[in-house]
Amino acid sequence: MTDPLVFTITNLDFYYGEKLALSKIGMEILRRKVTALIGPSGCGKSTFLRCLNRMNDTIPGTRVEGKIQLEGRDIYAPDYNVAELRQRVGMVFQKPNPFPQSVYDNVAFGPRVLGMVQNKAQLDEIVEHSLKDAVLWDEVKGDLKANALGFSLGQQQRICIARVLAVKPDVVLFDESTSALDPIATGGIEDLISELKKNYTIIIVTHNMQQAGRVADYTGLFWLGELIEFGPTEKIFTRPEKELTDAYLSGKMG
Repeated sequence: MTDPLVFTITNLDFYYGEKLALSKIGMEILRRKVTALIGPSGCGKSTFLRCLNRMNDTIPGTRVEGKIQLEGRDIYAPDYNVAELRQRVGMVFQKPNPFPQSVYDNVAFGPRVLGMVQNKAQLDEIVEHSLKDAVLWDEVKGDLKANALGFSLGQQQRICIARVLAVKPDVVLFDESTSALDPIATGGIEDLISELKKNYTIIIVTHNMQQAGRVADYTGLFWLGELIEFGPTEKIFTRPEKELTDAYLSGKMG
C-alpha cells in the first residue's frame, strides 16, 4: 500500500456519560513511525489511545462522535469487526500483565484462540519469532515452560509485547508501558520500540517527555481533553507553535 497513513482521526469527541473527555481531536498517524502522546495526568491521552482499538467500548455509558479511520475504514461503523480491529491494533498496558502460565502459553494464546495455526510446528515458529521480535528469545529459550510471573518486570513486559506481536498486528499501542519499570528495563523497552517500528506502527502514551524525545518521530500534546499541538517531535520540542506547548515542555505548566 503506497499510502503511509494508518489512522486518520477527524473531529473526535469522546464522552464518559455526560462528561466530555476528548474534544475535536484531529491527527494522522503514519505507518512505521513512532507517535508519542504527552501531557499531564487526566488530560485524555490514554482515553484517546483506547479509542483506537475500541477498548473504551467495555466501559458502560461511553460514546464517540467524529471519525477514526484505519486505512480508510471507519472503525466505529456498525459493521466493523471489533475482534479483527483488536487483532490489528494490539495493546501493551501500563503494568506487565502476563497470564499465570508458561512463557510459551502466554505467547501462543492469541494464535490458538484465533485459529492462526494448523499444527504445533507452526505455533512453535510463531512463539520463537515473536520472542525474537521482543528481544527476549535468548533469555527465555531454555525456560519456555517456566511460569511467566517468575521473570523480572522488564522481562514480563517483553513477554506481553511478544504476546501482542504473535497475532501479527499492524499497530501496537503502548499505554505508559515503562512506568512500572526501572531505568535499565525502561531503556530496554525504548530500544525495542525503535527496533519494532521497522515492521509496526507504534503509538505510545508517556508522562516522560525525555522518552518521547528519544523514541518518537511525531509527538502530540494533550491538555484538558484537547490536542494542543501535533507534529514532528524535533519541531515540537525545539520550535513549538503554541505557547502552552512551550510552557509545558519547559516545566512552567503541568
